[in-house]
This record gives sequence, structure tokens and C-alpha cells, in this order.
Amino acid sequence: MSRILIIEDEDRISSFVAKGLKAAGYAPTVAVSGRDGYHLGQTGEFELIILDLGLPDQDGFTVLRRLRESKNDVPVIILSARSSVDDTVAGLEGGADDYMAKPFRFEELLARVRLRLRQDNGSSPTGVLSHHDLQLDLRTRRALVDGREIDLSAREFALAEAFLRNPGQVLSREQLLSRVWGYDFDPGSNVVDVYVRYLRNKLGAERFATVRGMGYRLVSQP
Repeated sequence: MSRILIIEDEDRISSFVAKGLKAAGYAPTVAVSGRDGYHLGQTGEFELIILDLGLPDQDGFTVLRRLRESKNDVPVIILSARSSVDDTVAGLEGGADDYMAKPFRFEELLARVRLRLRQDNGSSPTGVLSHHDLQLDLRTRRALVDGREIDLSAREFALAEAFLRNPGQVLSREQLLSRVWGYDFDPGSNVVDVYVRYLRNKLGAERFATVRGMGYRLVSQP
């Protein structure tokens, strides 16, 4: 089980990310300051770091610089509300492996985490998710059913990706809301039901089973 360090002082975001990573099979640890994050990052116990820039005691760029100056090459994904080109360039040139702006979709963050961990392990991901005759190409954002391309919106694609990453598993509405719509979702919304209906219309109603009182499941054999 890969251990991931989250350096983030906003409890709402760190809790959201930690819960999602734990559900995905990772072992997350949260540090709420740059000082604590740096010292934990130096222990060698973590395979990846998710780093905020706006920390209370020191800028995330400082944490990143200190890690790299100490020859620490653990993969770092910056997750920050700073979305300017200058900040992105500074982060990547400062030694970060990836940069994501807030607000964000957890499923995209999870995909980037998996990518960095696979690359660090020396393997090359195919970028394609498959389930029977359904394929999602994560690089080109194309969906294929039996070789025929299906036009999906960005949200529909993200929802389909969540199902294909968890085939046969029941996903609650809350899980799907957090993974596809992010941490600012309204828990009382019926948007998941609406978008599952869209996917059924486009990809086949038989693929997505309703589990009463629990959520939805991508069936093993459509």
C-alpha cells in the first residue's frame, strides 16, 4: 500500500483528499504546516507528496525547494488555489512533478497520483480503461463502445471513468459527487441520478445497475 503525504492546512480539503485516497487503497497522512510537512517528507516513508502552496508558516515553494536541495526526489504534486501561469511554471521548474489548481475534481487528482506512482515504479501506463466492449482513452478523452466513438461531455466522461476504475463495486451518490464534482458539491443534489441516466442513454442502460438505498454499480457482464 503506497503511503502519500498531504501537506495542506485547510481541514476541509485535506480531509476530502485523505478520505478519497484511503478509499482508493492508499495510506494518506496529513501535515498542516510546511515545517511538519518537510520533516515528514524527509523520513523516506512516503512514495508521493501532495503539496499546497498557501501554508500558514512558510510558502509551499520553500518546502519544495528544501526537499529538492536535500536531494529528496519523491514525486510532488502541487495542489493550489494559485492558478496563474507564473505560479505553475515556478512550481514545475522548482522541482514539482505536476501542478493542479483548485477547485479540482478528485478523480482527476487520483488519476495524476496513479500516473506519478506508476512512473516512479518504472512502468508506463496505457492511459486506456476497458470494460468488455467499453473503452475510455484518458489521453484523448474519447469513449468507444464496440469500436464506435460516443460523444461524452466532460462530466459524463469523468463519471464513466469513476465507474470503470471500480467495476462491480457499488458507488454511493456521495462518493460519485465527491469524485466527479469535487469538494464543493451539494450532498442533497440529484445531479448523479441525472448523469447516470445520460450514461445509460449513451453507453447502454444495461451497464449501470441501481442498488436501492446504496448507489450505482457498473455490472460485471452487460
